[in-house]
Amino acid sequence: MSPGAEGTAGILIENVVHSYRATGKSLTVLDRISLSIKRGEFVALVGPSGCGKTTLLDILSGLVELQRGRVVVGHSPPAVGRPDTARMFARDALLPWRTAYANVDFAMATRNPDRERRRVVIHELLDDVGLNGFENAYPRQLSQGMRQRVALARTFSLESDFVFLDEPFGALDAQTKLVLQDKLLRLWEKMQSTVVLVSHDLAEAVALADRVVVMSARPGRIAADIAIDLPRPRSVTALQSMSDYHNLYSRLWRELERATGPVMGA
Repeated sequence: MSPGAEGTAGILIENVVHSYRATGKSLTVLDRISLSIKRGEFVALVGPSGCGKTTLLDILSGLVELQRGRVVVGHSPPAVGRPDTARMFARDALLPWRTAYANVDFAMATRNPDRERRRVVIHELLDDVGLNGFENAYPRQLSQGMRQRVALARTFSLESDFVFLDEPFGALDAQTKLVLQDKLLRLWEKMQSTVVLVSHDLAEAVALADRVVVMSARPGRIAADIAIDLPRPRSVTALQSMSDYHNLYSRLWRELERATGPVMGA
């Protein structure tokens, strides 16, 4: 673990153990997880289903209570409703009776009472994610990819220091996913939040992250922590023709197989 993450207001995870009760027995999903994330770093968590990736993200978000170990986000323990954290889920969870603009405003207003400031930021974010002209559209009038764009704008409208993303593009087609990955990179480069992304998509993890942490099958342990030394700023589509990108993908695949056994899908 690299020293100083706590002092630089990053994320510090020390010896975290978490269990659930299942069929009358205790089921350990996280086993002695220790990880240090620097301020402004983009870290992706990959591993097989059930290895505890989302549970770890829930702990960081304050949605699941820490059982054993120590977690520091910024300078304090995780908690629900912290003004310096934001969470994006796999589904958009938009309010169907609100327009795209109003959905983003609903979230942003919880932290920023300045209506004019919100108006400027929301229009800028919707433009950033390619929804200029759709501000007044309702979720039923938008494709799934467009709804995820609204959700992405809503997440970054909170202007949080820490952003936790759980498979945000997992339900999208390949082309839309590439587009939104680029949009996410542009927003992150602009705001420089500390991001933790849960993903089953190794290509996505390599394209977006500074580091990819590979977790083993349950109980989840850290099997590998790989630096992604691809140049920034990045274009997700441009990476597809780079040999370094494909070499890192192959290395991650080997690490995942070593940690979990033969992998049937990323």
